[in-house]
Amino acid sequence: MRSSESVSGSQSIGPVKAVLLDMDGTLVNSDAVVERCWRRWAEEHGLDADEALKVVHGRQGWASMALLLPDRPMELNHEDNRRMLAAETADVDGVVPVPGAPAFMRALAGLPHALVTSADRPLAEARMGAAGLPMPATRVTAESVTASKPDPEGFLKAAADLGFAPHECVVFEDSAAGITAGRAAGMPVVGIGPRAAAHGPDAHVMDLTHVRVEATADGGLNLHFTEERAASPA
Repeated sequence: MRSSESVSGSQSIGPVKAVLLDMDGTLVNSDAVVERCWRRWAEEHGLDADEALKVVHGRQGWASMALLLPDRPMELNHEDNRRMLAAETADVDGVVPVPGAPAFMRALAGLPHALVTSADRPLAEARMGAAGLPMPATRVTAESVTASKPDPEGFLKAAADLGFAPHECVVFEDSAAGITAGRAAGMPVVGIGPRAAAHGPDAHVMDLTHVRVEATADGGLNLHFTEERAASPA
């Protein structure tokens, strides 16, 4: 059974069996590319780009488009999404690791973990490569699911692929859609970065430099967080 406790500005979650990792905003800072591509798309459709950017994080592109243009035929959203994915895959200018991500991924090497991202596989490989981060052997990308976050399908699939029950896994996420998906999957959620703080994660840190991974004797792990503020479990 996992536990969560906070003492003197630090918090721990564990023991758990596996870590499920979002990519954009969690491991990789791709905000520059996302902003360039989505501002261009919003302007093409007569939308306020600043307002559009408030809803695109964490979701697959077609799902964001459906929210922004609710009366538009879904096939047009899928067509635009294919073009968006190609443009984002080709543009890695400014893609960098989130602070602490390289050391965090090294700490997870040999421990059960998976990538769960709304990007498709080519985009995930391009961004992880640009950030100099290893691609986890287990990954759930856009092609692997039928529903976008905030649906929990991706996290549930990753847990099943790793061979663990949902409650044995912990999610790392940065977006409202991703945090909602992790909680709907029945998993504790660690919020990463400024976007996450307002959405009720079980713990919150500004970046991965504030996370320490402790392996347990049975192959599980405990996670320890230090930050100026830790969110209380909802």
